[in-house]
Amino acid sequence: MLIKDMNLHKSIKTITALLLCLHTIAQPTIPVPVGPLPSANQLRWQQLEYYAFIHFSVNTYTDMSWGYGNEDPKIFNPGQLDCRQWARICKEAGMKGIILTAKHHSGFCLWPSQYTAYSVKNCPWKNGKGDIVREMANACKEYGLKLGLYLSPWDRNRADYGTPQYIQYFRNQLRELLSNYGEIFEIWFDGANGGSGYYGGANETRTIDRITYYDWKNTYKLVRELQPKIVIWNDGGDRADLRWVGTEAGYVGETNWSLLDSTGDVPEAMLRNGVENGNKWVPGEVNTSIRPEWFYHPKEDSKVKTVAQLTDIYYQSVGRNATLLLNFPIMPNGLIHPTDEANVLAFGKLIRQSFANNLARNAIASASNTRGNARGFTAANTVDNSNDTYWATDDSVRSATVTLRFPKAIRFNRFLAQEYIQLGQRVKSFSVAALVKGSWQQLAAGTTIGYKRILRFNTVEATQVRLEITDSKSSPVISNMGIFNAPQVLAPPGILRDKSGVVHLHPADAESELYYSLNGQTPTLHSNRYTAPVKTSEGKLLVKAVAYDRRTKKMSAVTSESFGIARTAWSVTGITDSTVNAVLDGNPETTWYQPDTIQMPVDLVIDLGRTTTVRGFKYLPDQHWWGSGIITHYSFFISPDGRQWEKVDEGEFSNIKNNPVLQTKTFPAKQGRFCRIRAEKNTQNNNRAGYAEVDILTE
Repeated sequence: MLIKDMNLHKSIKTITALLLCLHTIAQPTIPVPVGPLPSANQLRWQQLEYYAFIHFSVNTYTDMSWGYGNEDPKIFNPGQLDCRQWARICKEAGMKGIILTAKHHSGFCLWPSQYTAYSVKNCPWKNGKGDIVREMANACKEYGLKLGLYLSPWDRNRADYGTPQYIQYFRNQLRELLSNYGEIFEIWFDGANGGSGYYGGANETRTIDRITYYDWKNTYKLVRELQPKIVIWNDGGDRADLRWVGTEAGYVGETNWSLLDSTGDVPEAMLRNGVENGNKWVPGEVNTSIRPEWFYHPKEDSKVKTVAQLTDIYYQSVGRNATLLLNFPIMPNGLIHPTDEANVLAFGKLIRQSFANNLARNAIASASNTRGNARGFTAANTVDNSNDTYWATDDSVRSATVTLRFPKAIRFNRFLAQEYIQLGQRVKSFSVAALVKGSWQQLAAGTTIGYKRILRFNTVEATQVRLEITDSKSSPVISNMGIFNAPQVLAPPGILRDKSGVVHLHPADAESELYYSLNGQTPTLHSNRYTAPVKTSEGKLLVKAVAYDRRTKKMSAVTSESFGIARTAWSVTGITDSTVNAVLDGNPETTWYQPDTIQMPVDLVIDLGRTTTVRGFKYLPDQHWWGSGIITHYSFFISPDGRQWEKVDEGEFSNIKNNPVLQTKTFPAKQGRFCRIRAEKNTQNNNRAGYAEVDILTE
């Protein structure tokens, strides 16, 4: 019996070993993770994709970009404030959360902080009994949205800013916000640090070391203790969970790695593109406003981003492995402006329509170099609409293809791909091709994929679509593929008026027809059709224009531009360099720089050709990605003869480094012929002063 038992035992061990071997063959190991990986918090955040920013403070009532910290709290009185309106609009627009600016640089708090008098508890709104952060938290809960908060590290109101005592104040406010309003998905620390301010009446400029002053290591520790599921955004000198992408214009680089190095300075190129071999997972968040600036300004009511512009931003953010944080400036009455609402809701509807029907679900998927040809990593996983499955190749394979075959030809103009980023970001280059009338045609190509990549191209009809991974850090790991036939968006034309007064319209679509008016009326198909640049009078002008697609019978949104008197007689004096005329040519693509051999402050003098009434000016910095010489502080003078000068204005262009949009400054009307714009300081603290455009506002 003993021998029989021993033989039986050996047989069982042999069979067990064989079964384990067969199981191993049928279930190959998962791909080896590559590089840094996202945390659970970062992964949840990335899946939100698209959420809102809200900017509202005392400077809403002073029409300033930033508050100085000396604004009287009594001016803050939003009689119709309704956080439920904000939440409803965001929800209907397809957003997943809202980040409220609880305290901006002015130091004014939208909650009744026990640590300062500079808050809603000392304003007329609700007799000082209100709490906007509480109302925002309740509205988000009602509409199923995540709540995030912005707390500016810089505080232009505090007398102790710049001292160690302020850090305790800052952390006390953090504790209030992160302890009393429920779960917070993101905390936002702005990178603006130090400068001129009220500072409790000192009215001076203060400088701090943004790397060391806030002791970010311990500040982050506090944040994570209070909110374990939070992600931290910070451009203030210490590597957080998320990164700024180097611009507030609404896009990230076409190449976008979700990686940075954990230490060292971050050049703008790294912010835009990430670092391919970075040692920390720090994905990009694209923050931009639905208007040119972050806070509400009545003059921007005609500058709200159109559906076409918002759509471009979506594809250049969410479609490039980033998230989109879209800002709404709240009006003084406490509501989102009707135009902002209409445009974002139309945009949200368009995005839903664009991605409602994934044609790839009807495809039969096959792939080259599938990992061990194993069932667990088959190409079918790319079209199963699951984020938990994926197709993969063997670890040694760096290139491969996935082909989707359809039972009949499909029409489409969008392609989507997602990597299974839980195993790292891998793909370095890829292309997309389609079998059109029996021939393969390349539709698009790209570099990185990451969490999500969406490519746009002209509508085609095909029976097969092929994703070819041409280079990868390791085995490609593709979770999802999508093919869509999105509605076409007709963008309105651009409008320029050159120095001689000639109006130029620039179509976004070369095949569209353009119609315009010069009297402020809304153009129709019965208005003037644009066929060549239009000579206009030298007086003021309001131009409106639309694009029309005769094939679809659709018309774009209306775009408009207002112009003062033509610059025909204007000239820049005292400068022999003829390229200086770029500052007056009406073309934002041309620029001129004053020689940086001249010590700041430096002057630019414009002769208007005759005495006229001047009521302000406009300044546009270099619009190119690597533009420099961006002026931050200015003085403005007027003279009747170019010899005797009167200073009529001075100030700063707030946030112009991050948001280099057209700056408009007005002042009480003055008579004069010569105008001097003095550049007092720039963003780089050197002697370089650059100009794309300068305009003088005249009566």
